[in-house]
Amino acid sequence: MSNIGKEIRMERLMDRNTGRMVVVPMDHGVTVGPIFGLVDIAQAVNTIAEGGANAVIGHIGLPRWGHRKGGKDIGLILHLSASTMVSPRPNKKVLVNTVENALRMGADGVSVHVNLGDDDEPAMLQALGEVAVECNYWGMPLLAMMYPRGRNIENETDPEMVRLAARVGAELGADFVKVSYTGDPESFARVVEGCPAPILIAGGSKLSAEEMFVTIENAMKAGAKGLSVGRNVFQSKDPVAFLQYACSIVHDGMTAQEAAEKYREKVG
Repeated sequence: MSNIGKEIRMERLMDRNTGRMVVVPMDHGVTVGPIFGLVDIAQAVNTIAEGGANAVIGHIGLPRWGHRKGGKDIGLILHLSASTMVSPRPNKKVLVNTVENALRMGADGVSVHVNLGDDDEPAMLQALGEVAVECNYWGMPLLAMMYPRGRNIENETDPEMVRLAARVGAELGADFVKVSYTGDPESFARVVEGCPAPILIAGGSKLSAEEMFVTIENAMKAGAKGLSVGRNVFQSKDPVAFLQYACSIVHDGMTAQEAAEKYREKVG
């Protein structure tokens, strides 16, 4: 028997015509504080919604202080795990929210972060598994952010390590899996091939708009189902314009070159 609640919520997080997603994570306030682009939470959410993103990701404070009250609607994914940059073990993500509470707060989905290869990997995997069980019970979509990151990892974008991370997320019950892009469409296609769940690419380090558009186009060619990109959106020169053209690549098949040209014409 299908989980109709989960199906309905998943439809709110994606474009129903393409089945793809453009998500903007805004959970950085817990990890690194009020960085540029996220100082004013409400304004940041407004900007992301106006740009056409399908959903935002944040902690409990996001809907409390940045709830959207007008204009375009936008999906809400509440992030359940956290750590801060001043922790002696910043790679250890602990649960700070629950699936049931996310439902009460009006969330359309939840997300959990796991760092494979870290000393605390077992606890993070256990948390992911427990959340996945709760998500199935409540009909809540689950996004697993899966990163090869820790002292046992030499290269966080190694295709084989990313491939493992993606598969672990799917095997443990995620409905969507977020991983780092491996740098080229050929190797990323192998990541997609080995993961039965839809894959979203992370934004990673700050890139130019042109570089990010190329990454998006190549990831989509490799079979990704969308993006989960933060700083490269809200710290761009014009987040609304950047999102509009990123969405055009994801949903409408616009090329990276076309997007870059239109972005330069608009932003300069």
